[in-house]
Amino acid sequence: MVGQIYHVGLTVSDIERSLAFYRDILGLQFQGEILMEEAETDALFGRKGCKARVAYLNGSEKIDVPPVELIQFLDCDTKKQPGDLFTTSISELCFYTDDIEEVYQRLCANHVECLSAPKNFDFTAAGFGKSKAFYFRDPDGIVLEMMQPL
Repeated sequence: MVGQIYHVGLTVSDIERSLAFYRDILGLQFQGEILMEEAETDALFGRKGCKARVAYLNGSEKIDVPPVELIQFLDCDTKKQPGDLFTTSISELCFYTDDIEEVYQRLCANHVECLSAPKNFDFTAAGFGKSKAFYFRDPDGIVLEMMQPL
């Protein structure tokens, strides 16, 4: 009935700032941008006169890898509330890397808030293998995770 994930949408307060973060600091590839408005958009979001700027980025050129969708609503102020791992919601968006230490150093050099340094995990007994991971925040405080399989 339900298929694979098509994209992961994040509401942002400043799409230019978020594009710079996801494209220039994380290294995702910009795929394109659309402006959503008119009656269909109003119906989709359940808000009259809704206008949204939407951009897509991806870390892979594979068609089956879902992109990150950044949404900035242009008709209203976005309520900005930092993400919290301990509140019911999407807890984080996780990215894979093959060099977690280099990514961590690059984020620190760009003054990105990291919640810890990379930590080792061993879940081989549960069938998930070994990995190294850490959490960090985007410019709007959205919690992200970086993971490297070991």
